[in-house]
Amino acid sequence: MTPTGRRIFQVIDGNKKFVGDGFDVTSPMPGPRIRQLSPYLLIDHTGPMAVAPTDAPLGTPPHPHRGFETVTVVYEGHLAHRDTAGHSGTLGPTDVQWMTAGAGLLHEERHEKEFARRGGTLELLQLWVNLPKKDKLAPPRYQNIVGATIPAVPTPDGLGHIRVVAGTYGGATGPAETFSPITLLDVHLTQGATTTVHLPAEYNVGIYVVKGDILLHSDQAATTKQLVVFGWDSPNIQVTATTDAVLLVLAGAPIEEPLATYGPFVMNTNQELVQAIADFESGGMGAFPENE
Repeated sequence: MTPTGRRIFQVIDGNKKFVGDGFDVTSPMPGPRIRQLSPYLLIDHTGPMAVAPTDAPLGTPPHPHRGFETVTVVYEGHLAHRDTAGHSGTLGPTDVQWMTAGAGLLHEERHEKEFARRGGTLELLQLWVNLPKKDKLAPPRYQNIVGATIPAVPTPDGLGHIRVVAGTYGGATGPAETFSPITLLDVHLTQGATTTVHLPAEYNVGIYVVKGDILLHSDQAATTKQLVVFGWDSPNIQVTATTDAVLLVLAGAPIEEPLATYGPFVMNTNQELVQAIADFESGGMGAFPENE
């Protein structure tokens, strides 16, 4: 056991893939530690990637989801979203989108038109967050969280700040509404900063390094695009930034229920997956006008 804080289970490198025609992605999960990171299911880190100017925005075509939520955090560039539940919006740097697929919908994500027209750098993270069984068929919901509404807590040494997206931390409460106890923190540290992140010991916790180099508990290194998975033996994680660093802290009460997954559907049983596929194929998750 590490005496100064939570045990470190594993440091995970991501796998590279291309999603749709517009997202160059690194994904450290799903993977072997998915149970230790519940309620989080997936991390897709897009970029940083150069977007060439175009009048035809790239991205992902309409696709279905049921039984979970997508959370998108934008660091650079601009993204546009629409779905068959009637929601639409655009996101820019510091903004967060929290979409509840729930009972099911189709959605589409593309580079925002003006951003695509002028080109630039795109960097964002998308998380998949599981829903408890009782909420898997909740009505779809869309939270477009403007960056200016996300409270920031300074670190004690004054060398960084922690944006509280969801949950309560350091006396601040994040604007995101969640179905289970979740603390999602966007941490920005300058080189030399040291801070101790305090979270409930019973929470699952992961730290994803968006960029930079850090030391955990003074001796475990982690770097850009690595995911660190922790145990439950302490409420404290000591983080030192050896370069300027941006981290996403994924914490929450585990959802101790069966997990059945198939592509874009996350349910509790195989029978529920079969129903989800049937509902999608029959048009029960809606359609955009050009697809009707």
